[in-house]
Amino acid sequence: MQVIIFDDAQQVAVNAAEWVAELITKKKNPVLGLATGSTPISLYQQLVNKYKAGELSFKNTTSFNLDEYLGIDADNEQSYRHFMNQNLFNHVDINIDNTFLPTCNQGENPREQGLAYEEKIKQANGVDLQILGIGANGHIGFNEPTSSLASRTRIKTLTQQTLNDNSRLFNKDEFQPTLAMTMGIATILDARYVLLMATGESKAQAVKDMVAGPLSAMCPASALQMHENAIILLDKAAASKLEDQEYYHWANNQNIKVNEEFGLYHNY
Repeated sequence: MQVIIFDDAQQVAVNAAEWVAELITKKKNPVLGLATGSTPISLYQQLVNKYKAGELSFKNTTSFNLDEYLGIDADNEQSYRHFMNQNLFNHVDINIDNTFLPTCNQGENPREQGLAYEEKIKQANGVDLQILGIGANGHIGFNEPTSSLASRTRIKTLTQQTLNDNSRLFNKDEFQPTLAMTMGIATILDARYVLLMATGESKAQAVKDMVAGPLSAMCPASALQMHENAIILLDKAAASKLEDQEYYHWANNQNIKVNEEFGLYHNY
């Protein structure tokens, strides 16, 4: 697990964009795993800026999102399809037919839809780089605490903490889903690289549990300890409860030298 600590959230977004841009630039048909939520918005802004500046093209890129609310229409402003369209897809040259979310419409069997999503990822030859945020309770995607570390794309019931955290996005009289489809933890771990972004003091305990705590289903993000290529990008606030920060800074300085010579990725 490579932990990189920056002064602020903006630097986290800029650095994350460099990882994404190098993959898209150097691989012929890159496959991105994308996340929603407040943290990756700044990353998507950076990528849109690179596209508008002529530095980046998404025309050969395929994407798979982590999750989607159950039974919500794509044109609903609360859907993650709408989120991705508004924050990224509508502003770059990606082929919208190559952008996928784990949807489950009214009347569809969520178990079958989960299996179908796994098959789509397999047919695309897997995810090259999976973008992640982390919930205050340690969830990744909508894999809430107690989720199986061997889980695959499936339906999940959201915890009250997650519902409370997300309630700010819904009007008081607006329906807030309590169920969602999400990639499983094992699905996430199949990605060749994982890039997790965390900013703000509210994420500090979850970050500590992920990086330095035991491998536990009570902190789903701790499963990233088992990933060969997990990159954790933090601002100072999110890293505030981590011990031995001097080592993380020193190790990152050494990695910078290697990356400058050989690039960010050692394989695809």
